[in-house]
Amino acid sequence: MNIFDKTWAWFTADGAWTDSGGIFQRLLEHLGYSGLILFFAALIAIPIGLWVGHTGKGENIVVGVTGALRALPTLGLLTLFALWMGLGLTAPVIALVILAISPLLAGVYSGIAAVDPITVDAARAQGMTEWQILTRVELPLAAPLIFGGLRNATLQVIATVTIMAYINLGGLGRYLIDGLAVRDYPRMVAAVVLVAVLALVVDALLALIQRALTSPGTR
Repeated sequence: MNIFDKTWAWFTADGAWTDSGGIFQRLLEHLGYSGLILFFAALIAIPIGLWVGHTGKGENIVVGVTGALRALPTLGLLTLFALWMGLGLTAPVIALVILAISPLLAGVYSGIAAVDPITVDAARAQGMTEWQILTRVELPLAAPLIFGGLRNATLQVIATVTIMAYINLGGLGRYLIDGLAVRDYPRMVAAVVLVAVLALVVDALLALIQRALTSPGTR
């Protein structure tokens, strides 16, 4: 049997999907970790991006920070925080939140900043407050770029959450790390396939949501 036949056999083995430690359990763990990381990253990135994009203050800092965050090695950060804080959920969450902040912050900031200044000035001339301009004018117009940043961050997080298994946590990366330890290559290939399919499905769902929430005039 070649590697593809063995991988298929692994997928179709009894209990592969429903047993303890099976695919469904690992999938839910992977989604749970990803959602938690994106939640904390959004709490940090979205308010900063909205403020910088609306006021124009700190633009150079944001550009520099997002570029620097993209260059950080995630596995190195994970190792650093694990050595500092010990094994557990805190260290990988912090490391991956730092990873997710960059695309989210860039998407929110660039989306707000890209709104035509003439449109913003017209809203001010009509007596709208700065909060009304941000929520009723800039946010609807910036929605495609903001959602693009969210999709980018989501894909990065889903792909990188696999490293959480490196410090004995769950998720689909468990198959990759455990398979590598015993040279079970079909299990490792299955892990790669599962993560790739999950990323594609989530991205497709986000694309549908983005289209539904975006005004037809800004698509």
